[in-house]
Amino acid sequence: MMEKYFSFFFNNWWKPILFWIISILLLIFSSIFENSIFKIICFIIFGLALLSLLISIFYQLSKRKWLKTIITLFLFGGTVFITIIYIVTLFFIEQETPDTWAKNLKIPKNINIDNPVNMESDTGNDFTKPDSITNKTASKTEFQLYNSFQPGLYEYDFWIGKIERGTVYLKAFEITQNIALSDERLPKSSSVKIYNPTDSIKKFGTTDDFTIYEGDWGDPYAARFEVWFKPDNGKTERKLFVKNYKIEGWMR
Repeated sequence: MMEKYFSFFFNNWWKPILFWIISILLLIFSSIFENSIFKIICFIIFGLALLSLLISIFYQLSKRKWLKTIITLFLFGGTVFITIIYIVTLFFIEQETPDTWAKNLKIPKNINIDNPVNMESDTGNDFTKPDSITNKTASKTEFQLYNSFQPGLYEYDFWIGKIERGTVYLKAFEITQNIALSDERLPKSSSVKIYNPTDSIKKFGTTDDFTIYEGDWGDPYAARFEVWFKPDNGKTERKLFVKNYKIEGWMR
């Protein structure tokens, strides 16, 4: 059955080419809309279209259809070449173009705003949270943000008393305009499993850094960090803690 469908698709050499054209049109269409899921789907379709062109090359070659092989090879090679050039160009443009997102943001002076604590580098170039903070005994719910090895990269610790099994994660907002920061990635990249059946305060924290993408190095701004909790038992998620910090975005 599979062989029948395979021959049906690749024996008509224009079908992989039509699939390739449709995939390119979908890519162009996806660039108009800021929908990450749709973009991912379009990129997957584009990848499958390239794969079908590659298979078609070998199929036409096996059938000794030289002209069709050359045309398909030209389309495949040209697409790969242009894609590589496009990706490399975008990379260098992104590196050279400054992120002006935070240029005109003002840090409010009428509210309490803390600075993240710098993580410490050891002899192996690993960065760790300062023992003076991580080993402290907390008497109430607390949150501490840390600067990782580059501006825009952060870790945190969270101290809390008795609580059911679940996951804590962060939401962050620029304070003056209440703009959500890295809202598509932050909840997942900052998530930490917690459980404390005792009445004593326990510390939980990240073991890897997470990224705030908005802004650039050298352009600090004020952000509100909210600690949210998602219980494993399916109950409603709730906000546990809020704290303001002066941060910088990661230079991409």
